[in-house]
Amino acid sequence: MDKEKIINDSLVYLFNEILDLEENAIITEEFKDISNNDMHIIEAVGINGGNMSAIASKLNITVGSLTTSMNALVKKGYVKRQRSEEDRRVVFICLTQKGMKAYEHHEEFHKKMTQAVLDGFSKEEAEMIGQILEKLTVFFHQYKK
Repeated sequence: MDKEKIINDSLVYLFNEILDLEENAIITEEFKDISNNDMHIIEAVGINGGNMSAIASKLNITVGSLTTSMNALVKKGYVKRQRSEEDRRVVFICLTQKGMKAYEHHEEFHKKMTQAVLDGFSKEEAEMIGQILEKLTVFFHQYKK
């Protein structure tokens, strides 16, 4: 099997496996009222929050698309909206205590996944893995444009 096919097959397999694994690990009994997509919106809001435009930009979606999901997350108590005092058109989004708990749960999954990947590799090998993944990230960012 040639190296290009191995790389392609591995990337496709890993992409699908990570999605499945993440959904099964993240959407627990405590967070059964949200989807994996909702969890990624919570991640994009982050600890410091942000305005709708900034959050939509992180997710590469429109503000209109984000609004629909954000309405549901507000209703479920994961995020809250606050209008800017300086410009009432600007809506600031921040996590509630429930949202922060979901955010931390999601972060813990990613820490465990990263640690599992790096276990057994030397410092040099871990550096090389980082460089390879960085090159893949650059490729995907450029490919989207």
